[in-house]
Amino acid sequence: MAVLSDIHGMSGPLDQVLAEPAVASADLVLVTGDHTWGPEPAEVLDRLVGLGDRALLIRGNADRELLQMSRGVDVGLDDDPVSVWGAGQLRPDHQRLLDRMPEQLTVEIDGFGTVLFCHATPRDDQEVVLVDSRIERWQEVFADVPPSVSTVVCGHTHMPFVRLAAGRTVVNPGSVGLPYGRTGAHWALLHEGAVTLRRTPLDREEVIRETARRSALPGVEQWLDDYVRRPADDVEALETFGPRDGRRPSSTEEDRGAHGPLGEGGGPRR
Repeated sequence: MAVLSDIHGMSGPLDQVLAEPAVASADLVLVTGDHTWGPEPAEVLDRLVGLGDRALLIRGNADRELLQMSRGVDVGLDDDPVSVWGAGQLRPDHQRLLDRMPEQLTVEIDGFGTVLFCHATPRDDQEVVLVDSRIERWQEVFADVPPSVSTVVCGHTHMPFVRLAAGRTVVNPGSVGLPYGRTGAHWALLHEGAVTLRRTPLDREEVIRETARRSALPGVEQWLDDYVRRPADDVEALETFGPRDGRRPSSTEEDRGAHGPLGEGGGPRR
């Protein structure tokens, strides 16, 4: 099984990951949400649908929010032009697709047993847990997860990791479209009981150039400059996410805000 996450409307990086031999030959391609909120949301959804029964798709918070907005529901993002524009790109078939998407899936995988896939945590599509979250935090997040689940795969924070937490293996494949920490499209492979974190190298300037050429997002060049050319690094993102994990902000974070697609004024937001 190949696991992808947080494509965020970046069809170029998605296509390059799907062309990877290990992904192209995988029995299943599971995508843990946030397919949308980005410059090519409809194109990404169409590409994923084109994978047919090989693809298992989970709905992330960005997908849920854009779906609600496309139906006139106020989710508090009317001041975000990317969300407003993205909601308008969803056709009726996209709305039906997102309606049907589960918020989590449980899959039996050889060598792993029962694996639970979700976007952020098993109980909330926006909750933040990190590679260095304290064990009590993981116990809280996993409180309602059945004991039979030995592995939990999540996304949301755009940073790849594998760790043991409260007796379970936790995997975050990182982000295909908007990674933090280092360049490239990040994904993971689950095979014969082993987890391998993978990275597809990308020419960042080529991705920016081609995405700007294809996308109708107003101001797409500035968006790509902010979120692709100058993404937050992992230290910056961890500091910004810390308070959402129940920690006090560090003095560094109080002095400066991170930038990237996950926060106020360009700071970590999604």
